[in-house]
Amino acid sequence: MFWNFALNSLDRLVDILKAAAESSRLRTLALLARGDLTVSDLTEILNQSQPRVSRHLKLLLKAGLIGRYQEGSWALFRLSDVENTRGMIESLLARVDARDIQTERDLERLVEVKRKRQDRAADYFSRNAASWDEIRSLHASDAAVEAALIEIVGERPIQSMLDLGTGTGRLLEIFAPIYRRGVGLDLSREMLSVARANLDRAGIAHAQVRLGDLLSPPVERNAFDLISIHQVLHYLDNPALAIREAARLLRPSGRLIIVDFASHELEYLRREHAHVRLGFSDRQMAEWLRESDLRLEDTREFAPEALGDGSLTVKLWAARDPRLLIADQPVQALQRETA
Repeated sequence: MFWNFALNSLDRLVDILKAAAESSRLRTLALLARGDLTVSDLTEILNQSQPRVSRHLKLLLKAGLIGRYQEGSWALFRLSDVENTRGMIESLLARVDARDIQTERDLERLVEVKRKRQDRAADYFSRNAASWDEIRSLHASDAAVEAALIEIVGERPIQSMLDLGTGTGRLLEIFAPIYRRGVGLDLSREMLSVARANLDRAGIAHAQVRLGDLLSPPVERNAFDLISIHQVLHYLDNPALAIREAARLLRPSGRLIIVDFASHELEYLRREHAHVRLGFSDRQMAEWLRESDLRLEDTREFAPEALGDGSLTVKLWAARDPRLLIADQPVQALQRETA
């Protein structure tokens, strides 16, 4: 694998190796292989000055080993999306001894940086658990989104549903008539208490909510016909990973429904509401779904009722695991030929 880069010229290969052949830059690549980070994150983890970290990032960018994208006032960095380049980086990193003292320290600091982000989000949820539905309704119409969700999912009975980041359990409530087994996961114990109370109040006994991280969900794979991620991804450091994990949990032909904000520039949501991501574009979401081997089937947009500088647009993306559909094609073709 290491030398399988026919699309790279010899000069290009040398440039890549030169850019990576420095300890701080190699450490940076190893960190970005575990998720997108800001300059401040890297400064804290590498224990280096911001100008020095920025200089290393500039060289890695020039060599095409990493990418940069802007979200409001934050600049985030990630490994290159170019398949050959990314494959070579991963091959190089695979040769780094995980027991190396510096590597261990970097990973410990990375865990700490991510923990701080998670703590901020968890603290926000804890402080607002009882009024979360009310806060969410300020951004866009819940009624319009829920109507679209019901329309897209339909009334056909399914075996199982999973709601990742279930919050108040609202989606488990509205889809209760069609599933035989419902599961909701959330990291906030206070929010789970609210969800349990809501499900009890609605008389829904075939759904359960429990503590769990949607980046490492404690449920079986290939087990769910419908998975929802409602207004959760903008709190995550690595939304693409959450989508990949969700895709692994789907049964063939199962569906993933994502509801979140369209791209925006409301920086105060970071400061006051612990948002990590300022919404998502259709292009970005379609790319993540494709990388997770899911087929995007529908996209909806919901403008806020009161337009203004502080308003937010809600987006809905519906995708499907295509495995059963692909398997059915030869059968359908044979049926057409014999008809």
